[in-house]
Amino acid sequence: MSQVNPSINVTVWNEYRHEKASEKVASVYPQGMHTAIAEGLDITGKVAVATLDEPEHGLTEEVLNGTDVLIWWGHMAHGDVQDDIVQRVYDRVLKGMGLIVLHSGHFSKIFKKLMGTSCDLKWREADEKERIWIVNPGHPIADGLGEYIELPKEEMYGEHFDIPQPDELVMVSWFEGGEVFRSGCCYTRGAGKIFYFRPGHETYPTYYNPEIRRVISNAVKWAAPVNREYPKYGNAQPLETIKEKN
Repeated sequence: MSQVNPSINVTVWNEYRHEKASEKVASVYPQGMHTAIAEGLDITGKVAVATLDEPEHGLTEEVLNGTDVLIWWGHMAHGDVQDDIVQRVYDRVLKGMGLIVLHSGHFSKIFKKLMGTSCDLKWREADEKERIWIVNPGHPIADGLGEYIELPKEEMYGEHFDIPQPDELVMVSWFEGGEVFRSGCCYTRGAGKIFYFRPGHETYPTYYNPEIRRVISNAVKWAAPVNREYPKYGNAQPLETIKEKN
């Protein structure tokens, strides 16, 4: 018997600065990258968007408490994200909210805080072909995909990528210039699941690609929180009677 997909509440967060500052970017994403990403989600549930210049960056406690999975795209304004909002997102991840970090979000405050490393890498803009190889074909995020995804033009990210060893590596990218990159990385932090997905430079129509949209949709389903009671911490009363020791 097939199971009905559970309802997942998703918030897509984007700086929404490039699209306002660059005609080239606006021509690719006239309604913002967040709109393209949100429209590409194939899930059951509610999809909302939030952007940097909204009050509290659109990530109020009410919004985050109602979010099962947060998708994050940032690049030119990582430093403008308030530390208290980063802490708010961090706390929600530890308590079970899923987090999907896209492309240049590798340098976001929230991803670096969760990883505990510099998250630095090599990069180059040269309209290169990217071939994203599925190296873990049995993983839920690879559902419905072939052996690889090929993008005709993308920004290159190359190793070494200064991240902790992924709990699970789902995808590795090869670029026309010869570099490779760990482009689909899974982590668990506290009760929350995190997926870093590499492609998505702002001047390319990557987020309209059906296979890229499939990956993000799969990742949302994978990262959605499980239905269980949150662990209790601190001083605990014994479950059994402890006999006095002489």
